[in-house]
Amino acid sequence: MKIEIEYEASWRNSFLDGSNDEALPKGKKGRTFIASYSNLNGKDKDKYFIKREVTLNTVMGILNRLIGDQRKLYQARENEGYYFKDIKSFVSFKDNVKVSSDELVYLRNMSGNTDKSSYTGMIKTNDAMFSSDYSKEFWGILTLDVDELMEFIVQGKDIEKDIDLDPLVISDRFAEIGKIKALGEDDTVIKVLAVLERNFEGTNYKNKKDLVVPLNLYCSALYLQLKRLSSQYDLSSALTKTATIPGISKRTFTKKNFMDKFTTGEMKKVFGNPYIKEDKIKGIGKTTSMLTKASGVLEITIDISRDKAKELKKMIENAGVSSFYLGKKGLAYVVNIDTREVR
Repeated sequence: MKIEIEYEASWRNSFLDGSNDEALPKGKKGRTFIASYSNLNGKDKDKYFIKREVTLNTVMGILNRLIGDQRKLYQARENEGYYFKDIKSFVSFKDNVKVSSDELVYLRNMSGNTDKSSYTGMIKTNDAMFSSDYSKEFWGILTLDVDELMEFIVQGKDIEKDIDLDPLVISDRFAEIGKIKALGEDDTVIKVLAVLERNFEGTNYKNKKDLVVPLNLYCSALYLQLKRLSSQYDLSSALTKTATIPGISKRTFTKKNFMDKFTTGEMKKVFGNPYIKEDKIKGIGKTTSMLTKASGVLEITIDISRDKAKELKKMIENAGVSSFYLGKKGLAYVVNIDTREVR
């Protein structure tokens, strides 16, 4: 028996972890989206850029779909009445790809991730964090240059400089601080780290090259200033319910979490990202990998008796499946069913 299936624009990549051929772990509602831009171009990008070809499992999934069984393949196989239980070993296939192309597509992450550097709604500049008696001294930490900041951490001097008490100004200042070059260890830096270690034990202020990151120092300095001002002011308006500064940990600043407190809208959803992976190959240069789409004919051969073939053909006709996906997306449809025995 032979079944011929034509398909167009079949996507030959995967964007989710795990497999539809196996059950999800307990407590997990669905497979996780892994094709974010940061994953595709991060340290382990080869792990997240997944290519797919037609496999026997693909073919068995198609056959199940053609007879009207819409369950996932592993679910169908678990059933005692699984139609192809004794037939699988007689199934073979040939994927004749006629056209293959690479295209740039944008993927939408339906899990609802939010943009790390964006926000929505109007900005509330009258929040108590910017209008309280402690605000000037607290946010004044961000006006210091690196040498002044280290002097403040070690000696605890008063802050005399002013910064505009506006969430956007403060956010922009953090962006500037994030660009300051990392510091090597000298006597002053060692003293600074000693003070911070006493106050915030276990916090790492260094990058992978063992250099001290200035942004980490500024963030911890704000928490240090909170401690020093707590004897003079009521600082409850500067903290969340978990006693942290909104959007600011002792090591980093996250704009979306910071601005969420000072805006009327919700965090901005990430609606899509380009599915693209970039590599630099020695001797070749920059290469770009994108989504692959294929069109062609899939020939499925099942080595069964003609009576069994006629039975299967009848089931396919009764199910009346006009079109379906082949793998991921695309359009596929049966063009011919030949019930003659394989010779």
